[in-house]
Amino acid sequence: MVPPVAPGGAFAPKVTSATGDIGVVNKITWQRAGGVTEPGRYMFTFGWLTVTSDDLKIWNEYPDASFTLVELPTQAQANDEAEEVHAEEFHLGTFELPASRAR
Repeated sequence: MVPPVAPGGAFAPKVTSATGDIGVVNKITWQRAGGVTEPGRYMFTFGWLTVTSDDLKIWNEYPDASFTLVELPTQAQANDEAEEVHAEEFHLGTFELPASRAR
């Protein structure tokens, strides 16, 4: 199976929180995820994304749902001398439905 690559990235514009902090809200839709049909770990332009069977159940019922990307902490290298570039790791967090689809 060839993992999909998200076209155009999945990053939303910067938003300002109630405290005035500026951050980036990262969301991804099923369409941006390449319409994945199986649980697994997929490489995208922003890093690795793990999709679970529960995530797919939500996308099957609500194909327009968008999930928040949650970055996993990086793991320490066993060999400090090896300076390899490691892609970021994400999983899907909370999801939201478009206003027209919310029940």
